[in-house]
Amino acid sequence: MNQHEKINYLEYPAKDFEKTKLFFTSVFNWSFTSYGPDYIAFDDQGVEGGFFRSENCSTSKNGACLTVFFSKSLHSTLEKIETNKGTIVKPIFSFPGGHRFHFLDPNGNEFAVWSDKLD
Repeated sequence: MNQHEKINYLEYPAKDFEKTKLFFTSVFNWSFTSYGPDYIAFDDQGVEGGFFRSENCSTSKNGACLTVFFSKSLHSTLEKIETNKGTIVKPIFSFPGGHRFHFLDPNGNEFAVWSDKLD
């Protein structure tokens, strides 16, 4: 449900839609809807969003906002990311409240995964 003045939608750049769909479907069980040759959308992931065709990528080093996933099993999620050709750019580290790691999707977009316990 859309809520007044709440985050409603996220958009990310993507060079390769097929790799994007394969990665996020395999790792996070996402499904996609295509809207023409230059846009794919996802929903039912805590927030809705999409990927637009672009040669750019989104990284915190470049000043982009970092999207962070939650996992009940940090090591399991890390393994799925590596198996599906994601790149770990910051290995698991602790911070007040839990542990997390950062990864790049096949397009070079940076994301993170955190957990309140280390399994």
